[in-house]
Amino acid sequence: MGSSAPSRKKVTLNSLRSLYKSGEPITMITAHDFPSGHVGDSAGMEMILVGDSLAMVALGMEDTSEVLVEEMLLHCRSVARAAKSAFITGDLPMGSYEISPEQALETAIRFIKDGRVQSVKLEGGAEMAPTIKKITTAGIPVLGHVGLTPQRQNALGGFRVQGKTALSAVKVLEDALAVQAAGCFAVVLEAVPAEVATLITKKLSIPTIGIGAGNGCSGQVLVQIDMTGNFPPGRFLPKFVKKYGDVWTESLKAIEAYGAETKSRAYPAPEHTYPIPKAELAEFERILATIDIQKLSDD
Repeated sequence: MGSSAPSRKKVTLNSLRSLYKSGEPITMITAHDFPSGHVGDSAGMEMILVGDSLAMVALGMEDTSEVLVEEMLLHCRSVARAAKSAFITGDLPMGSYEISPEQALETAIRFIKDGRVQSVKLEGGAEMAPTIKKITTAGIPVLGHVGLTPQRQNALGGFRVQGKTALSAVKVLEDALAVQAAGCFAVVLEAVPAEVATLITKKLSIPTIGIGAGNGCSGQVLVQIDMTGNFPPGRFLPKFVKKYGDVWTESLKAIEAYGAETKSRAYPAPEHTYPIPKAELAEFERILATIDIQKLSDD
């Protein structure tokens, strides 16, 4: 498998700033391994997020709080091998950055060096500003994340929309301004009313990346597994997800057909096998007739 088309230049912070200044929306998708990174990059996504959502979609965990730094780094490296053009961000998992700014910087350095990403993302607003500043001052780009912060779902009372009251909306704005001041190059706004997200976007001087925050943001991000439909029917999807494909049904159909053809011996057909010259086959058969199979097995 090759990388994405060589004509596409590597997306950098400068590229993202240019898109933001021109008002062109920034496209971002999650990826969790080489194939998902490869297809996201080939599709022209400007940003690829190795999100801690991989805890659920790739590792079958209950929520994002379970995933470890080592697991995130393995997946970051896998995506980085595939996504040669997109600007890659890695999610710092819960427990790897909250203790102190020093701990956060240490983790961020590992993500850049071992994970091979170009930036890191961490959740939290004003209270995380010193931590963000510590990382950005060291020369590591940080993507902020305010509004609904899934790692803090227990404190938030579950996955609840943020900014639904005037006071709550002010809190989201204050958080966004704080992470901007701390040096974030952009900020994710998750599960915020569209009107609130639009107003906040206008007040910032960095791009906002919306997920469940309407189309007034500077860009959008979705979990790839969700938007491609790569899951069995009946699975819960957040309201903001638009299902653009049905990978599950296509994969199921293909594997069922393979199973049926294997059972009927229709597969592999002659075109899927390697030939042998008739004379060589005849010689092999002649040798077989003279061999004592039992003796060969004993030897």
